Amino acid sequence: MMRRSKKERQQLLTATIKENPFVTDEELAEKFQVSVQTIRLDRLELSIPELRERIKTVAEKRFESEVRSLPIDEVIGEIIDIELDQSAISIFDVKEEHVFKRNQIARGHHVFAQANSLAVAVINDELALTAKANLQFKRSVKLHERVIAKAKVTKIDEKTGRTFVEVSSFVNNELVFVGKFEMYRSKNL
Repeated sequence: MMRRSKKERQQLLTATIKENPFVTDEELAEKFQVSVQTIRLDRLELSIPELRERIKTVAEKRFESEVRSLPIDEVIGEIIDIELDQSAISIFDVKEEHVFKRNQIARGHHVFAQANSLAVAVINDELALTAKANLQFKRSVKLHERVIAKAKVTKIDEKTGRTFVEVSSFVNNELVFVGKFEMYRSKNL
């Protein structure tokens, strides 16, 4: 493949990120056959934020008006897809502040918080609270891993005003956590 000029590469980089804001620096480096550092410098020069900020911006714009049960900035992780009372997906990147220093393993309450806040967010109501949860941690999550949580509403009980949500969390397609949540909502449907 022919090497592109910096100007041409940066134009293509801008177009690529505009088309897919969730593309990683590593994927961009491979696509343009340059180093990750070159991509980061290009982004800096073009004032294009890093992936985490792009995800947050897209999510806030797209889902701010949709999520009713809590403010979007109170969701742990970044919501990347949601259909109220049906399903939702969020991403959580494990950083230094989320892990035990001695072994670099994520504290369980962060993985739980991502799943629980997603279970709340998927509820199409002004108020949604966790009434009961059955949790299973399948394996430890480590520093720098990305956790993708997928919530699915499995049942809405109109008589009791309860919604049942199952959340499965993955790292590189490996199941790391499962939570079955019974959610209270403020009004019956």
